[in-house]
Amino acid sequence: MRPDHVWGQLHELLSSARERVIIVAPFIKKETFTAALSAIGDRDVELLCVTRWAVMEIAAGVSDPEIAEIAERDDRVSIVLCHDLHAKLYVADERCLVGSANLTGRATGRRVPKNLELLVEVAVEHPEVRSALKQIQQTSVPADAEMARRLREQANLLVGEVDRPDFVVVADEVDSTRARWRPETRVPLRLYRVYRGMKCDYPREILAGVARDLAHLDIPPGLDETTFSKAIRSRLYELPEVATLATRGSLNLADLQQSIMGADGCDEEIAQRSAENIAEWLNYFDEVQIMATGPWEIRQGRELR
Repeated sequence: MRPDHVWGQLHELLSSARERVIIVAPFIKKETFTAALSAIGDRDVELLCVTRWAVMEIAAGVSDPEIAEIAERDDRVSIVLCHDLHAKLYVADERCLVGSANLTGRATGRRVPKNLELLVEVAVEHPEVRSALKQIQQTSVPADAEMARRLREQANLLVGEVDRPDFVVVADEVDSTRARWRPETRVPLRLYRVYRGMKCDYPREILAGVARDLAHLDIPPGLDETTFSKAIRSRLYELPEVATLATRGSLNLADLQQSIMGADGCDEEIAQRSAENIAEWLNYFDEVQIMATGPWEIRQGRELR
């Protein structure tokens, strides 16, 4: 197989387009995206780019939201985001390539060392292709340069904390690590402001903590505040300790601390801080009340006055 075999397939496909191109890939690098546009040339071809932008992945360098800048300058191009996207799919008119290759230098063989990738041509009318495109149409949200800028700012905060993440969070890996996350931010009302890229005068270490929480939460971009809060509430109840609250209707500080210490192997002080943070988040994002029963106890439902 030639080093540029996958890119050869993509270049030939894109060069053949006369009316429409659809690029579906979780990871897209700006340089390779530019090369794809060059393959299309100056023909009046509509290009729909479907991708996902997660803060941790942007910080790790595997995805460039700056492709939105290209779309802003080229009215043929539009970008939409699918949060759970894992498929790789390339359409030019009635032709289609499916397989494993993202639109990155290493995946396409434009850079070495290259990845071992596979693309296979199938009919665009194949039932699975049609199903994937239909789901994209139903679940995707538009992306623009402003959204890309906000996500890059969040990613830069992470990179500032650790010179460069040496791992990549992908869909198959996130679920297995989510339960180990605990809220770091003590004041949860800060989350939405940073998520939306609003001007914040928080100290850098606080901004970095908020960005780390947002990265672990992996909330889809572009949500309004109500939907954002619901997404965080669901994420909180994925924590085993908080799931106990849903089944029992109450959760006290001592039990919460012991559960965190047992799961994380941390000391009592760290477990207490994590427990207090969880309580703050539940109080902000969910209908709970904190009762003075010894230290305190969280109970479901707002206090009736």
